[in-house]
This record gives sequence, structure tokens and C-alpha cells, in this order.
Amino acid sequence: MKIRSPRCSGVKAPVFLLDNLSMAQLENFRLKVFRAVAAHLNFHKAAGTLFLTQPAVTLQIKALEDDLGVRLFDRAGGRISLTPQGSVLLTYASKIAALVAEVEQELGYKEGKVSGDLPLGVSTTIAQYVLPRLLAAFLAEYPGVQFSLHTANTGEIVKLLVDSKVSVGLIEGPARNPGVRTEPFMQDELVLITNPDFKSDHLSANQFIASTLLMREQGSGSRRVVETALEKAGFKLKSFKKVMDLDSTEAIKSAVEASLGVGFVSRWAISKELELGMLKVVQVDRVRATRDFSLILRTGPDPQGPAAALRTFVLSRARLLSIPPRKPL
Repeated sequence: MKIRSPRCSGVKAPVFLLDNLSMAQLENFRLKVFRAVAAHLNFHKAAGTLFLTQPAVTLQIKALEDDLGVRLFDRAGGRISLTPQGSVLLTYASKIAALVAEVEQELGYKEGKVSGDLPLGVSTTIAQYVLPRLLAAFLAEYPGVQFSLHTANTGEIVKLLVDSKVSVGLIEGPARNPGVRTEPFMQDELVLITNPDFKSDHLSANQFIASTLLMREQGSGSRRVVETALEKAGFKLKSFKKVMDLDSTEAIKSAVEASLGVGFVSRWAISKELELGMLKVVQVDRVRATRDFSLILRTGPDPQGPAAALRTFVLSRARLLSIPPRKPL
């Protein structure tokens, strides 16, 4: 929805107002980010208040500057300040925020009115490494929602949804069930990790199959993605020296650290280990394992209440909540 030049107490708003996704978030999100940075004059502090990473905040500000064709902040000597254009925008952005609050109150959509219990099923990688930041940001906007959280592998979460034991699911692999509809919200990459003592950043095919391959258990979304990637690259599980099944990403990481083998894990899961030099990412020719993190619902009418609010929030905001590292800091 776009609202151009609304009239409120003589305020004439600029043309970039309120390009938006839903009534639950009527104000353009980039303007919210801009107001937070302008209030703190510090990208790191603004990121903390918005439950975003600093790179995500920087990306939103750059996109807003590109859209408007002006520079909003001066950056010099490790400090930032508003440009004259930024000061003008801040005046309008503050009026826009007040106008949006008035509209939401009049229409009965004011943030915080959504409340109630939401049974949520989450597969293990998302639950451990993505969900905490996601829920913190969601509950800051919808404090009246109470979550009943169920954590399991992808296959079990799909079953819980089909059996109506959860209302919404967040999974790492394909649902593979006609009673479920899938909506991707974020991309993930499964990378091959080794002990940091391994001297190269590359494994030859012979080195790879001579290794013990550490895999997630049957039914895991991660395992399905790895099996598909290996098959496409011409590797069969029976070709490896040994394949060991483990029941969690943490178990794979611990086994790799102990030099028991090599394994594929989500890049989201190893930020601390890469930073501390405890693990190493290596490449194997032609092997690339990527997947979507997806929100799943039962087929049928769109959800209402807390489930609808979470769905809108996840699909519109999840990509901004965290950026996994590509290499050690």
C-alpha cells in the first residue's frame, strides 16, 4: 500500500511514504531504521534497539539513500552526523511515525493487540541459531503472544503440523507432504568443516572419500540436503571410509573438533567457532549444499491472530535479523 501526501495538522508528507507490507507494520521499515540511527547517531546502538545486525542496518540506510538520491549521514573520524537532508527527513519521519500510530489506533490494528497462545514447531538448526533473535524482535512488537515451542527434526515438525499439534512450523528442509504449504524466508548454506589443523582450504575427491563423514540422523532436513548435494557431485555414501550418524549439529561440531571426521553443518551454526579458530571450512569440488529455511502452514485458509502476525513478520523481516559470517573475523 502506498499513501501519498496525506494531510494531518497541516503536514505535507513527501512521496516516499509508507511503501509497506501489512497493517501490522504500516510504516516503511527503512524509515524506522533511519529514525533509530538518527536517534543514537551510532549504527551499533541502533542495531541493538532494532534486534538487527550492524551490517543489516547499514544495508537499510544505504538502500534508503539510494532510493532518495541523497546522503543522510556524514561519516568522519569514527563519528556520524545528520546531513542537512537527513535533518529534513528526520522531521518528516517523526511526523510519519506519529501519523501511523494514529491510523493504527483508529483502525484497531495498533501493535500489541495481537495476543494469545501460538504453538510453534521449529527444526533444530533454526531453533538453536536463528530463532532466539527472531523471537526477541517479534515479541518486542507483539508482547501479548505466548509461544508453546516444540523442537525436533524437520520430518517430526511436519508431522506435528499435520496433526494440528502446532499452528506454524519453521523447517530446514522440504516438507514433502501434500497437506502442508511451504513459504521460504531465508537461505542457508551447509559447509564442510574440519579440524583447524588441516593445512589446506580444499579437499580432493580422494581425501574426501577417505574421511569419516559425520551425518545428521535419518529424517533430518540437513541430511536430505547433504545427500542431494553429494549425489549431484557424484559421491555415494557407501564410497566413504565410514559414515557416522549423529543426532545434532552440536554433536557434529564436537566430533570434528575431536578429529573424528568431517561433516556438513549450517554456516549459521559456526560463527563463534570460526572466530575462535576452533573449526575450519573447506571446499570439495562440485559439492555445494544450499537450502531454504521455510515457514510451513497447513493447506487451507490463511491463518489468523498470532499465527498470521508471525507469518507476516517472518516473511518480511527474517532476512534482516542476522547475517551469517562468510569467514573468521
